[in-house]
Amino acid sequence: GNHTQPNFILLGITDTAWAQLPLFGLFLLIYIITLAGNIGLMLLVWVAPNLHTPMYFFLTHFSLADVCYSTVISPKMLTDLFFGNKTISWAGCVTQFHLFALFVTAECHLLAAMAYDRHVAICHPLSYVLVVSPRTCWQLVAWSYLVASLSALIYTGCTFGGSFCGPRRVDHFFCDASPMLRLACSDTRGGEVAIFALAAANGLGTGAVILLSYGRILRAVLGLRSAPGRARAFRTCASHLVSVSVFYGSLFFMYLQPASQHGSRDKVASIFYTVLSPMLNPFIYGLRNKEVKAALGKCRRRM
Repeated sequence: GNHTQPNFILLGITDTAWAQLPLFGLFLLIYIITLAGNIGLMLLVWVAPNLHTPMYFFLTHFSLADVCYSTVISPKMLTDLFFGNKTISWAGCVTQFHLFALFVTAECHLLAAMAYDRHVAICHPLSYVLVVSPRTCWQLVAWSYLVASLSALIYTGCTFGGSFCGPRRVDHFFCDASPMLRLACSDTRGGEVAIFALAAANGLGTGAVILLSYGRILRAVLGLRSAPGRARAFRTCASHLVSVSVFYGSLFFMYLQPASQHGSRDKVASIFYTVLSPMLNPFIYGLRNKEVKAALGKCRRRM
């Protein structure tokens, strides 16, 4: 049982020997770009006065969540690929899953807060300063982390609250809920139902806020008289929605399907939201904006 705190073996992305080093190089490059892009964006917002706005306040926390949950997953995955030592302790497995669940859930709520901020800015510009005040921004961020912390505790308790007395080979590249529950020898139906219900509440609730916000934004954009303005707004909304669709689509595929349907495709879906999404988000949400480009130009001239 859990009192023995057994070690687990992560089977990883692939067991093909010749593919280990190429995958290591690819994912190392992606991880470096992820850290450089997100940390660079956070530093830029911190040093550039023109970026001290609610949108970039949310974006810094969003980048922080990207860095944190990517760091929870990628270094262990890279060492497994390079050294081949795929063992992870019971405590390490619990910690990895708990932190991953915390930051991914926080990111869902931060995405909803960012969508709400853009909705107010575009659809109600005259009342934007009053509605999205600094106090409101801090409340939304605090709510995101509070809900994420409580959700992560429940996810972790439901996943690791039983006994693991069978094989210790985890068919994944990190300690996720579905492969861990398959190793449990106690009854996991209650935990699976609780994880499904909570994931649905977090995912569908924040997803509905995002869809409603962008739906109203698109309706407001259609009313613009300027054709270049409409095209620019459409491009921005489209890129955001593509990023959200990839992130939520892979999450829904992983956590809103019956346990019997999980299989080898889970690893592919997990790569999208654990590896690729954190790398792309700084470019989609930050570097495409005029304000960020202008701030980068100023910093470059100072240097």
